[in-house]
Amino acid sequence: MNQEPFDFFQDHSLKFLEMAFKSDRMEPLDDPDGVGRHTGDCGDTVEMSLKLRGTTIDRLAFQVRGCMNTVASANAVGELIEGQSIDAAWELTPEKVIEFLETLPRDHHHCAELAVGALFRALADARSKQQQPWRKMYSKGGSSLHNSK
Repeated sequence: MNQEPFDFFQDHSLKFLEMAFKSDRMEPLDDPDGVGRHTGDCGDTVEMSLKLRGTTIDRLAFQVRGCMNTVASANAVGELIEGQSIDAAWELTPEKVIEFLETLPRDHHHCAELAVGALFRALADARSKQQQPWRKMYSKGGSSLHNSK
């Protein structure tokens, strides 16, 4: 059977393309309320930082060392949780990220798992800092993702 070659721009959804190329969240946050880092079996790493306003996620930023599918997944996480409560963010699943992106390739579904894993670690860090406010003073500032070897 003769199969047409994959055309990246024609065969991906507009939502996927937007998330893959969007760069406004790709930065470290100053004085984040929560930080989470997760590395997948593929070697890709996502580091997410959260800024809260009370119990609402006001801003999410991330840094990625990995592929475009991981960037798209991390951006999708931001789209889905910014403006939501911390409790609502805990309900996010990789399946919801995959559904949001519409055309994340099946062999890259682990990228959605990686992004959600980094989010959960950032949420846990934020919760810990809320319960023990002194911890935030001792957190190192800025991201270490691009500074580490």
